[in-house]
Amino acid sequence: MAASSALPPQGSSAPSPRIRRWVVTWLLIVGLIVVVGALGYILFFGWSFSDAIYMTVITLTTEGYKEVRELSDPGRAWTILVAVAGVGIIFGTVGFVAETFVAEALSGRRQRQRMAETVAALKDHFILCGYGRVGSTVARELEHAGVRVVVIDSFAASTELAAREGHLVVEGDATHDDVLLAAGIARAKALITTVDTDATNVYVTLSARALNPRLFIVARANEEGSEAKLRQAGADRAVSPYTRAGRQIAELATRPRVADFIDFALSHGQLAFTIEELEVAPDGPLAGQTVADLANRGIHVMAIVTHGPRQFETSAPMDRVLVAGDQLIVSGTAEVLKALRASL
Repeated sequence: MAASSALPPQGSSAPSPRIRRWVVTWLLIVGLIVVVGALGYILFFGWSFSDAIYMTVITLTTEGYKEVRELSDPGRAWTILVAVAGVGIIFGTVGFVAETFVAEALSGRRQRQRMAETVAALKDHFILCGYGRVGSTVARELEHAGVRVVVIDSFAASTELAAREGHLVVEGDATHDDVLLAAGIARAKALITTVDTDATNVYVTLSARALNPRLFIVARANEEGSEAKLRQAGADRAVSPYTRAGRQIAELATRPRVADFIDFALSHGQLAFTIEELEVAPDGPLAGQTVADLANRGIHVMAIVTHGPRQFETSAPMDRVLVAGDQLIVSGTAEVLKALRASL
């Protein structure tokens, strides 16, 4: 089962600008030599246009047909010049094409090697499986959040698009352990699988959970009832884009200003005010502080996750002491929260 995306394969990539420039230059040179050669026969020896073009072309291509007219010594000299130009074009073209293909191959190999070295040096990054419509949107949001993303997709067109948009890529099937390991799953913080088939997302989740038990996994659910299967496979969160979109549409219709505010608060770079999720680390700067201490710094504790992902302690008292393991949902200005996150 390939880790495909919603984006269909688009075939091979377009030729590089260097190759396109060379092709245009080559065509101009060949055209110029044909014109000059034909004009020489017309102006110097009084040939007709058709005879001049025919003689020039068969000489340039080294076909060796019989001359269309008897040649004088100056005519033979002119023909020799045209023939030498043709041989130069042929051998020059062969040499340049070989050099171009070798250079392109070496360049692609060096690029893949640099990409692999960069991925190997990553830690606490996010792995995104599937770079379709949903996956590319997720990647952009993660990029805005300042998160390093490694994209896995089995389609070359998708990985090329992801690379052009500035992401690290690993081309391959995300259901294969070696591909996940190449993406640095042992050192990753989270994995998001947005493939458009639930079976593949389940398989990716099983493989990822086996390779990194501490990994936070978010999986896309495409059909009704698949969310429970994805959680059973090891996903921490299972999200249906269609259910989530329907819920958001309903919220926009019934509580438009509330929905807009939450959307802007969660979107990076939209408002000076934002909402963040923080975890109190042992011996970290938040351990031992109270809710009041954060409030004095302009950070409002909206909720504390207590015993499960959907169990919140809201309206925590000001004297509530933060302990290691507490997960906080906080709000405040973007600058204050950015400084706080940098200190953790």
